[in-house]
Amino acid sequence: MRIARTGLKVAVIVGTLALSAPVAAAEGGDIEISPRNAPGTTVTVSTTACGKETYGKGESEAGGQFHLFEGDRKGTLVGEFRLPDDAAPGTDTVTLKCPPRTKVTGTHRISDRPSGGVEAGFGDATGKSAQLALGGLLLAGAVAGGAVRTRRGSGGVRT
Repeated sequence: MRIARTGLKVAVIVGTLALSAPVAAAEGGDIEISPRNAPGTTVTVSTTACGKETYGKGESEAGGQFHLFEGDRKGTLVGEFRLPDDAAPGTDTVTLKCPPRTKVTGTHRISDRPSGGVEAGFGDATGKSAQLALGGLLLAGAVAGGAVRTRRGSGGVRT
């Protein structure tokens, strides 16, 4: 029984962390491109497609050329480019090349530049309301489970 409760706690924690992860995979499969790319922002690109290589080159249709260097994890190359302030909303294709002949392509969406004030009311201005609601629900479930456990107590033999 104790293992089941521990497993449930671990599942709740892992689920909460998975929901809060901000990186979205691009269509290329081996490329990850940071989300919510508005004109004037820096975009981070990472890939595992280059294998043991420690250097690569990249090119964004909207942001131009950039270099890929070793990241924090072994076998991962990371690079950055800046979207111009006048980048048009739509889809941007990113192409990465590594020696000897590795070439992978991914796409990401360039959003409109935010305008006006911050949204008021329930939720935040970036559209994460569903994630926050689910996180709150998971937290409430954990609290309720703890309350039931405390209420039952650990004394006495049950029949």
